[in-house]
Amino acid sequence: MENGESGTEFRSGYVTIIGEPNVGKSTLMNGVLKQKISIVTNKPQTTRHKVLGILSADSFQIVFLDTPGIITPRYLLHEAMMRSASSAIADADVLLFMVDATDPKIGSGLTQAEAFKKLEGFRKPIFLVLNKIDLVQKAQLLPIIGAYVNVFPFAEVFPISALSAEGTDTLVGALIPLLPVHPPYYPTDIVSEHSDRFFVSEIIREKVFLTCREEIPYSTTVDIVEFKEREAGKWFVSADVIVERDSQKGIVIGKKGAMLKEIGRLARQEIEEFVDHPVFLELHVRVREKWREKDEWLKRLGYGGE
Repeated sequence: MENGESGTEFRSGYVTIIGEPNVGKSTLMNGVLKQKISIVTNKPQTTRHKVLGILSADSFQIVFLDTPGIITPRYLLHEAMMRSASSAIADADVLLFMVDATDPKIGSGLTQAEAFKKLEGFRKPIFLVLNKIDLVQKAQLLPIIGAYVNVFPFAEVFPISALSAEGTDTLVGALIPLLPVHPPYYPTDIVSEHSDRFFVSEIIREKVFLTCREEIPYSTTVDIVEFKEREAGKWFVSADVIVERDSQKGIVIGKKGAMLKEIGRLARQEIEEFVDHPVFLELHVRVREKWREKDEWLKRLGYGGE
């Protein structure tokens, strides 16, 4: 496909979204695609993988890459997450550096300084995306933008609200002319290349993040053990919720199994919507001591393959 339906040259390329944790990267990608691809919670470090979402139209295809929030690694898991972010940056034709308009520190916080380092040496366009503008007064926007532009020479600046979609159409419109003239990289009728197993595991992990408190979600991951159609129109999913300690196992299971049942109830509802079939979901909690610090477990669980 050399040309779009209107006769214009077809453009296709990769747009990577980076920034600190919890600035709204996943919300932006989900909103632009009008479909939930990345899981979203109010806790930082929810995104652990490079998640790919595809926006196709008559004359262009934008392959968005949602990345883990830039952090200073404390575990091998964090190092794998930062490798994933670096890989996504290397793939990009345009980089979106996303920040939170309500964040008082501008280029000064430790993780933000780490995020700015990721921009060094990148020779393609970099946009500053100032998110959550619905939470600040309009008069404050220009000083905030000015402060960021003083730290780094961004090609363009886009104030947006990823949650309400304010400004996102303008952002997408500015990306299209910067994409290479190229046929679509993916079939134009799909929105991601990830497997159903991947999305199901992410849905379950999201419910752990939403249901459990404090540090428990950060010590957990999800491993899909079985995913198949057992009878006509009904899917069977067996998944292990992996924790690091026996005490964490007890918390995730909850009193008389109440917590695990709630995680399963919320996850099953969303999985059924996703696969458009009834689902029997079976969850088990397994202890894998210090899995975040063991390379063999990270590889087995799908981390660190970048």
